[in-house]
Order: sequence, then C-alpha cells, then structure tokens
Amino acid sequence: MPLSITSRTWLWLFLAALGLSFLIGLGAWGPLESSEARYAEIGREMLVGQDWLHPRLLGIQHFHKPPLTYWLTAAGLGLFGENTLGVRVLPVLAVLLQVLLVYGLGLLLFQQDRARALAAAVVYGTLPVVLISALNVTTDAYLATLELASAYGILRYYHRGGARWLYLFWLGLGLAFLTKGPVGFILPLMVVIGHYFKQKQSRQPFTRHHAIGILAFLLVGLSWYLYLMAENPAFLRYFLFEHTVERFANAATFNRAKPWWFYLLLAPATSLPWSVALITQAVRTRWSTVPQQWRNVLIFWVVVPLLFFSISKSKLLLYVLPVFPGMALLTVHYLGRLTDGVLHRWYVGFLAFWGLLLGTLCLLPILGLDARLPVEAGMLTAGMAAGGIVLLVLLLNFWDEIRVVPRLLVAAGLFTITLLLAAKPLLQQNELAFNGSRPLAEFLRHQQLQQRQVLVYNELLPSLAFESGKIPVSLFDGNHALSRETQFEPNDTWKRTLINLQNPQEEPYLGSLLLRQPVLLVKGELPAERQWMLRYFKQQDKLGKWTVWW
Repeated sequence: MPLSITSRTWLWLFLAALGLSFLIGLGAWGPLESSEARYAEIGREMLVGQDWLHPRLLGIQHFHKPPLTYWLTAAGLGLFGENTLGVRVLPVLAVLLQVLLVYGLGLLLFQQDRARALAAAVVYGTLPVVLISALNVTTDAYLATLELASAYGILRYYHRGGARWLYLFWLGLGLAFLTKGPVGFILPLMVVIGHYFKQKQSRQPFTRHHAIGILAFLLVGLSWYLYLMAENPAFLRYFLFEHTVERFANAATFNRAKPWWFYLLLAPATSLPWSVALITQAVRTRWSTVPQQWRNVLIFWVVVPLLFFSISKSKLLLYVLPVFPGMALLTVHYLGRLTDGVLHRWYVGFLAFWGLLLGTLCLLPILGLDARLPVEAGMLTAGMAAGGIVLLVLLLNFWDEIRVVPRLLVAAGLFTITLLLAAKPLLQQNELAFNGSRPLAEFLRHQQLQQRQVLVYNELLPSLAFESGKIPVSLFDGNHALSRETQFEPNDTWKRTLINLQNPQEEPYLGSLLLRQPVLLVKGELPAERQWMLRYFKQQDKLGKWTVWW
C-alpha cells in the first residue's frame, strides 16, 4: 500500500471509511418488504412486549427462524431508538467484523503475509453482495459473521493457537445454530475438512477443552429449542421438519423456488468484477500448479457449498453469503500469481467497469424522465456518482505509484464508498417501488388518519406496523404470505388482527371494524366480490401500487 504505514493501519482506515459510508444516511428509508420488514417489526414487538422467547409478527407468534436475529434487532432498537437506524446499525457492524475476520483468515492462509491478508479483506468488503447484506437486514449477515468467527477460531487453534480459539469455534457454532439452525454448520465444517483433506495435517488430540466446548455449544445452541419443545412438543416437528427439511426439499413451502443454476449465475454476478478475474485466472491456471491448500479452499469453501445450496429447492441470494470469503481469498491468491503487466490490464478493466456503473447512475435523472423506467433518481445520486468518476480518473492518470495492487485496492474502496453514498438517496426516493411503507405512514399522518384502525387487504405489511408503531388488521383472501403459526397461540385474540375473508363467520367482526371509519389499504385492484367494502369509504388516493381508502 502507499505511504509508509502498516497493512494493519490500512485495514483500520478501510474499515473506518467503509463503516462511515454505511452509516451516513442509513435511516433515510424505512425497512423494506419482505424480509427486512419482518425482522424490524418482530424486534420492535419483542422490545415492546419484553417476551424474548416467543417472537411475534403482527401480534402472532412467528417461529420461522431462531431468535438471535430478533434479539439483536431489539437490542439495536433499544440502543439507537425505535427507528430504521436502530434496525440496521448492528448488521453493518456485523459486516465490518466479517471484513476483519477475512483479514485474520488471510493471515493464516497466506502465512502471515499482511499485504495479501489486507487485499483479501478489501476484496471481500467491496463485493456487491456483501454491501447488500449490510443494508438488507436478515439472518444471513449475522450467520456469516458467526460462521466466519467459528472458522477462524478452529483454524487459529490448528495453527498452534491456544484453547480460547477452540472455545470460539464451539461458541460460534452454537450462536450460528441459534441464528439459523443446522445450516450454520456448513462453512465451519467445510473449513475443518479442507484443513485435513490431502494435507497430511497432524490430528489434534481430544482434550477437556473439546469437551467443555461441546458442552458450551449444546447449552448455547440448543437451549431455546429445548425450552420451546418442553412448552409445546409440536414445535420439534414444526421447526425441524417444516422449516428445515421442507424448506430444503419442497419448492412450494415458502414460494422461493428457483432453478438449479440460480446460484451458479447469481453468485458471480453479485461479486463483479472480482468474480471475472477469479474465474478467468482459475481456468487459465493449471490445476497441478495450485497448492493443495488453495485447491481445498476452492473445493470446500466455495464449490461444495454452492452445489449444496443449488440442490436446495428454497433459494435466496444471501443464503450463499458464507462462500464469498473463500472467493475473496482465492481472488487474491490467483491475482497474486500474475506479473504487474497482467495486473495492470485487470486494473484498467476494473476502472472501466466501475466508471461505467457510476456513469449510469449519473444518467439516471435523465433516464428517469421516461415513465417506462420504474426508478427515479435525483441530482444527489448523480452528483455522488460524478464525484466518484472524477476520483477514479485522477487515480488513473495522476497517482504515480508504481505498484498496481495498491492502486487497484484504493480504486475498489473509492468506488464502493461512492456507490454506497449514491445509493442511499436512490433508495429513499424510490421507497414505495422497493416495497417500503414509510410514504404510506407519512401520508396517514399528513391526513391525520394515524389514530384510525388500518385494514390491509390480502398483504402482510409489517413495514407499516414498524413505521406507525401500530399493528394493522390483515384481511386474508388467499395470499400464502398471510398464513401464520396460529396453532401455537394460547387463545383466539389473534383473530383481532387477522380476518379470514373466506370464512363467513368472521364477517360480523369485519363489519364492526368498517363501521368505525378505518383506513383500507389495497395493493392493485380490489376484486369484484370484495367491492362491497368500498361503500364504507368516501375518499381515496393513490400512492405507488397502493390505493388508500378512508
């Protein structure tokens, strides 16, 4: 790196710059449907109700995931306020910790070469998919952090570290299990296999520290599950079968069916441009010249997990987040084999790609004048992108650093920071298009309707509950997203906030609500057989895809 300061100092500067660019404007837009809004609202309800063992979504118990993400969300809301900033701060910190852990893994795999470890951390911190995970609150950012911590712990232990690193391994596994269940084992298990596979590593003896670590894993990882099983034996089948086996084997369970090649295409696409360099150099490099350690990283840290998740019937992009640390480390390994002349060509190509993306952002205000484009952009987004282009041009033409790698890493950092700063106004301006509800809540306040009961037709809308601090009444009319875990409810009070329009016995309660001058939210058009509800309303307005009746 340029200037006579250590790689570790450059790492902290990168983390500070990346963290600041994340935090600026982090609460400018509200939580987006569907995943982020669910976690935000469950965390809010957990904080308000002080029930830390029974997560609730819109007043009904919700056991799709173990509780650690909900606990952390509630903690963020308690520390930073019941707002979107409170929801997003801890995931951002989790991603920054991931970057630090990738640096630590790089030190182990690159034999204490701090420059290459720094390069791996910068590559990882500038991957688009990693940026997405920090700005879209789900279990996956926390899971990736805990899996990385566990992987680092066991590798540090294998590299003659003390017993505390073994405890980190088991504790990380336990917390990962408390975050997303059995899937939390995948990366740490692959790291252990990769460490031993064909590398003739001496086996570590079983000691009392292993026994204590396993006990700690059982206490941390299984405590919540065992408590709920004792409370209701039906929970075991519900979580382990419906939310583990069924999610993996049945595409229709949660409507997340994707083709088998989904990750094989999307993983490289969301790690551009680094993935192009990695794949190109991996193909060009003879397999016999690749050290066994890096063969194992490629096979067990990247390929096997990708194939595992590709077999699964339920697919979302961030499910494969744990494979990207391996991709970042491999990218540095393969690019590190190149001469400066070849690296310079990659450097120019990367700058051209980043410049093209920023140039597109500059043109968005003009392109947004076309009504067919679903996204609008203001001058702030264009100005940030233009500033980034200027910085890249200055970097290319006027920085006289001879070495290519420092220029490449600095360019990656500048582009990432610019992209984050330009994206925030874009997300705020298009919040309704991106399935946020803050404009709806602001409209209700502006019309002085915030005290009225809100009815939401056939949509699950936790983002509105989070923005308003009130649980709306959901009108179920066949939408699978409104199917809830009512079998775990101790009484029928949940029927006050979830009405089945297809059940005639619930019409009297709906009629009583309509007589109290509520607000009705309809996404799209109300079906002809439900038009009778509109006679209770005198006014309407259109906000994006939503029609507001009152």
